[in-house]
Amino acid sequence: MRNRAPGRKAVTEQANPFVEMFMDPARVARYSEGPLNYVPGFNDLHRMIVVLMRENAPPFANILVHGAGGGLELDVFARTNPDWSFVGVDPAKPMLDAAAERLEGVMDRIELHHGYIDDAPDGPFDAATSLLTLHFLDADERQRTMNEIVRRLKRRAPLIVAHSSFPSGHAERKTALSRYRDFAITSGVEADMAQQAMEAVSTLLPNVAPEENMEMMRQAGLKNVTSFYTGFSWHGWIGYA
Repeated sequence: MRNRAPGRKAVTEQANPFVEMFMDPARVARYSEGPLNYVPGFNDLHRMIVVLMRENAPPFANILVHGAGGGLELDVFARTNPDWSFVGVDPAKPMLDAAAERLEGVMDRIELHHGYIDDAPDGPFDAATSLLTLHFLDADERQRTMNEIVRRLKRRAPLIVAHSSFPSGHAERKTALSRYRDFAITSGVEADMAQQAMEAVSTLLPNVAPEENMEMMRQAGLKNVTSFYTGFSWHGWIGYA
């Protein structure tokens, strides 16, 4: 395993205000609870992605994991695919530290890079994922990030993404936000906390509607972009370089 500090092209952590959330030790310690409470079928989502990557991956695939902090997806990917190697990149150092701790026993096949997509190696990689991460980026930075991920892929290699994406229409958006809150409540989250989370998502996240996300993937150079997962306000897509 090799940890690399951000290089010349790196963007500082303060460049994205959402990174600050993942610098709080208490939040980092609780991170694994959040996706389970707010993302329908979270564990199955990881298993689906393993299926998708295996469709075209060579025996000793090398996979790029964008937004690898916490190590939740890497834990599943690495332990179910013992011949694969992985490169993870994330701008929040405490989250990478948590990932390294979670991934004890498989770190000999994993490199963790502290930084943004510009700090990831050029590859080329056999597949890439970006899970629960791109929704923190505005449209321009999201497009640029997807472009950079695709640039690091081998021909026909898949990029698999999943993140929050609400409809642009007022009524549809209101319904989607309510379902986001209510699913969390059914997961055991206190109602006032779920309401606060819904309001934060509504006001702070730079929402890009599902159909726009698919078009951005195409603009990044991906072909055969299709949806493989929908869980209320959460969506997953796959496309091929």
